[in-house]
Amino acid sequence: MKKIIFISTLLYALCGCSTYKSFKSPDVELGNLYGDIVTLTDSVKNAPAWQAMFLDDQLQSLIQKAINSNINLEIARLNIEQAEEVLKTSKMAFLPSLTIEPTGGVSSFDNSKASYTYNLPLTTQWELDIFGKLRNSKHQSQAAVEQSQEYALMVQTQLVASVANGYYTLIMLDEQLKITNDCVENLRTNLDVIIALKEAGMQTETAVNQATANYYEIQVSKKNLEKQIRNTENSLVLLINEPPQTIERSSFVEEQTFGLDLNESISIEALSNRPDVRNAEYNLKQNFYSVNVARAALYPSLNLSGSAGWTNSAGGVIVNPGKLLLSVLGSLTQPLFNKGVNRANLNIAKINYEKSLLSFHQALLNAGVEVNDALTQCQNSKEKLSLRELQVKANEDAVENSTELMKNSSNTYLEVLVAQNSLLQSRLSQVSDWFEYIQGTINLYKALGGGVN
Repeated sequence: MKKIIFISTLLYALCGCSTYKSFKSPDVELGNLYGDIVTLTDSVKNAPAWQAMFLDDQLQSLIQKAINSNINLEIARLNIEQAEEVLKTSKMAFLPSLTIEPTGGVSSFDNSKASYTYNLPLTTQWELDIFGKLRNSKHQSQAAVEQSQEYALMVQTQLVASVANGYYTLIMLDEQLKITNDCVENLRTNLDVIIALKEAGMQTETAVNQATANYYEIQVSKKNLEKQIRNTENSLVLLINEPPQTIERSSFVEEQTFGLDLNESISIEALSNRPDVRNAEYNLKQNFYSVNVARAALYPSLNLSGSAGWTNSAGGVIVNPGKLLLSVLGSLTQPLFNKGVNRANLNIAKINYEKSLLSFHQALLNAGVEVNDALTQCQNSKEKLSLRELQVKANEDAVENSTELMKNSSNTYLEVLVAQNSLLQSRLSQVSDWFEYIQGTINLYKALGGGVN
């Protein structure tokens, strides 16, 4: 037994360190991932927790419901528990296994007195981790747990952003429906005026027909908006795992407040807060240790086994009472030829590692592009809002002037119709630009990792 322990220690000292390597995050030359639109800083800018980001009470209530009951998020949490169980198994692999197999029997020859035999053995087996196979398996399982945790955070970040987008979509549609209703009332009033002018001989039947057609066209647009509102509500209730219902929401406010300052500089290191980037890194880590495990399979394994127990049958002689029986065995197994399976597994593990390294680089590039896209969207939509305000004012003046001309001259209704349609479209577009700015802010929140507390 002492010789076996001595040989095991010697093999561990000579070979163990050469086959076990710890994972280190790769050095990546990132350059300016964000492009010229972002001002870089040395400090890391984190996305705030969603409670601090979204200050609308009703939106916060919806997000909390989604986090508590969303199916995809619950599946991600179960994946974490599954990975943790695998990790427990990997840690227990360092311990010896213990089994007890009691046996007994009765024998008699030529009607002689029956002989009773019994064995009460306790056997143990222990694999010494000479070449780091067990340690690498444990670290591989640990990386799998970390990866599943980051995946759950990634699902939650996407969930929070989806709920926020759906919520503000409803507010946008509510405002567009309000604008459309106002337009319906104005068109109804104008139609009555056109009919009165026709009866007075100041307008034609064609003008009445045009005004009537335009009135019903806006009614159809109103129905389309109502349908979009219902569809958006149904999409939201799916996220919170509830049946179809009306979603309580705030009224349209031109200036929305968020817990994220778009004017702050952003550090490249902020991307390390993104769950998808960390998920890619842990996947890389997992594949790194897979290579180590596959490499360790090419080296010998040392197993110690032994048994201890009571028996009354030893060497074919039955004695009573039973005696203590001890045995110890050491085995060293060196794989020589396994049809090339071990070598192929190592090569496959190396290829998977290279693929995960490329995926990690791609995740960083995607993150930089998403930050750039979100900031571009915010800046562009903000500029459009300023221009759209001027457009709306000009269209309001056009409607007012053309209406007065129609009432006081022979001016046709076509000019009024064109002016009213232009005003309606500019006001609807103004609300769409507002939502585009909100959406860009939400996308930037998500691109910076999304606060998940």
